[in-house]
Amino acid sequence: MRHRSVGDLMTPAAVSVQPGTPLKEIVRLLDEYDITAVPVVEDGRPVGVVSEADLVRKQTLPGPERTAGELMSSPAVVAAPGWSAVRAARTMEQHRIKRLPVVDDDGVLIGIVSRSDLVQLFLRRDRAIQEEIVEEVVVRTLGLSPAALTVQVDDGRVTLSGSVARRSLVPVVVRLCEGVDGVVDVVARLGFDRDDTADLPPGTDGGHRGADR
Repeated sequence: MRHRSVGDLMTPAAVSVQPGTPLKEIVRLLDEYDITAVPVVEDGRPVGVVSEADLVRKQTLPGPERTAGELMSSPAVVAAPGWSAVRAARTMEQHRIKRLPVVDDDGVLIGIVSRSDLVQLFLRRDRAIQEEIVEEVVVRTLGLSPAALTVQVDDGRVTLSGSVARRSLVPVVVRLCEGVDGVVDVVARLGFDRDDTADLPPGTDGGHRGADR
């Protein structure tokens, strides 16, 4: 099990412009492709992004017609194809943007991932997430009965209740649940039959910190 990656979700061969592309051409591309922002590339590498908000803020400035290099927000906030959807979503939220250029190891633009690409993933039915956690994590991986743990899912936020055999299993269960598509957070209210963390090397995170994670 794993989160679908940005490489899985992105739109390849993204529309892009050069720093010298004039404002009218940018507006035409945004309208033609029904997008809200376009990356500005130089030698194949994103150097900034021009969004509709940039156009509104800057196109009324006096002077000749503006170019992408003058209008863009820079530097470009980019993602790697190996990023998880969760990491991409958090980056968009942190920078208050709706689209992320995706670059390869050389920094060359290979695609775009948008908020709408991620929405479909996170709108996965809570019931489907719950069923996958019970079947794949609780039963198949941990070898427990389906009723051994209580799994509640609300808008992608998972709450785990019940008890596991060893305290060191608690963070393992949490990580396994985080690896299920559509999960945005995990709260572990798990007890344990035996505290085996005293047997672990110093500094090893063998259990949860308190009742919740």
